[in-house]
Amino acid sequence: MPEQPTAIALAVLDMAGTTVADDGLVLRAFETAASAAGLPAAGAERDHARRYVLDTMGMSKIEVFRALFGTEERAAAANTAFEEAYTGFVDEGGLTPIPGAADAISALRASGVQVALTTGFSRATQDRILTALGWETIADLTLAPAEAGRGRPYPDLVLTALLRLRVDDVAAVAVAGDTAGDMRCGRRAGARIVAGVRTGAHDAATLREAGATHVLDTIAELPDLLRSA
Repeated sequence: MPEQPTAIALAVLDMAGTTVADDGLVLRAFETAASAAGLPAAGAERDHARRYVLDTMGMSKIEVFRALFGTEERAAAANTAFEEAYTGFVDEGGLTPIPGAADAISALRASGVQVALTTGFSRATQDRILTALGWETIADLTLAPAEAGRGRPYPDLVLTALLRLRVDDVAAVAVAGDTAGDMRCGRRAGARIVAGVRTGAHDAATLREAGATHVLDTIAELPDLLRSA
């Protein structure tokens, strides 16, 4: 008889764009960050930087700023301004859960699947988001890039979640996110299911090109996918 697929024991879920709708707050905060780093307010340089931020959604923000601004000093200034602007928007009530996200997380955990929420933001910003949503205890684990080593598209966040939650096999892991970086992270980690969702930064074609094994309309569909996998 053919060997049965390993049951999924861990779902590693992105936050902004996947489980949380932020209504463009990342780009709004980037504009503040770009000004802090000394980027002209308009013109080709600003347009290039804005495009790069869109293309690298989901990645560690400090790494994005290092790539854009060249020096650690400029990157640090941009990152500080970004985090301050974004948390200000969070405190103003700019975040809402993706419809069905909280129920999906609850359903996964009730079925025995552990859930880790990951982000490209700092731990401080991630905690502000969780507090604003009342999600402090919604998941088994929350992780920011600095706690894993490297952010997306590297596999560190997924593998750190696997180690901390004592999952025995990468084939028992599902990853879900809205960006190409999420897809590459999941594939590099060896996750059996790498699901793109169409509620965030990147479209279905981009997600598939980056390695998505499945594309869902929303994270609310993930529990049914894992039940049938």
